[in-house]
Amino acid sequence: MTHLKPLASGIALATTALFASTAQADDQTLDFGVPAWPGITVKSAIAEQLLNPLGYETSTQEIGLQVIYQGIESGDIDAFLGAWLPAQREMFDPRKESGVLIDVANNVDGAQMTLAVPEYLYESGIQSFADLDENRDQFDGEIYGFGAGSAASEILHNAIDNDTWGLGDWQVVDTSEVGMLSAARDAISRQEPIVWVGWTPHWMNLELPMRYLEDPQDLFGENNGESDVLTLLRSDYAEANPNVVTFFEQFTFTAEEQSWMIQAYGQEEQALADVAEQWINDHPERIEAMLADITTTEGDPAWPVIEAQFNN
Repeated sequence: MTHLKPLASGIALATTALFASTAQADDQTLDFGVPAWPGITVKSAIAEQLLNPLGYETSTQEIGLQVIYQGIESGDIDAFLGAWLPAQREMFDPRKESGVLIDVANNVDGAQMTLAVPEYLYESGIQSFADLDENRDQFDGEIYGFGAGSAASEILHNAIDNDTWGLGDWQVVDTSEVGMLSAARDAISRQEPIVWVGWTPHWMNLELPMRYLEDPQDLFGENNGESDVLTLLRSDYAEANPNVVTFFEQFTFTAEEQSWMIQAYGQEEQALADVAEQWINDHPERIEAMLADITTTEGDPAWPVIEAQFNN
């Protein structure tokens, strides 16, 4: 098997704690907006490790989701690899309609968000949203979420307000992602009932025995929460850099692959550059496909430049 020589040493993953303190983005630099989400962080690092040797300068701004969308609008952010739809539609649609951004690809195949339960509960017959209220006492009328103000929290509070699926007398336990999954892990260790907001890609799908509930009313989106994770580019940057647009059109992953990234970086706390480099090392054929018809900034074919860093 071929292996890619370390790329990370020549790559500066510039980050800032506060977006408001940064200067206007350099038009020659591809500025990534990255929230504190492991999967998006790793994908952005992979993109940097591939684009830097081709002559592109990149930077990473570690900022919140709303600030990323504002940054695309103001010209401070050029790329975002985590536009989860339909959950982010309220932020995405106005900026798409105004023309300040374009979505170039769905970069994750198989993404989904909806309610989840432990596998033993699913096998006992709790398999849909309709089964929840019939078993309310088991759950103490509680659904665990990962943060007030999140799209998932708003969906659940609307369902409660409208008594959808009989959830009118339920409550959302809005904790953090860590708190929610700690509660799920603890309940599973004791074989106790729990229902929480689940999604893929995420390490929970690899480590927790879990199943997604069926929801014919599609509260979390069509086809039971089926989601797109879009790559967004600032329109002006995309117009000036068609080569980068083509790269991101081909820069895609499976939900299982991104779940591995989230597990390795977010759960196992491996170094970001190492996780990105390992994925590149393990997938030379995929890298070649991602670089099809891509050139360096000097106009040379991209794949030979990257392939030259492989050795036996």
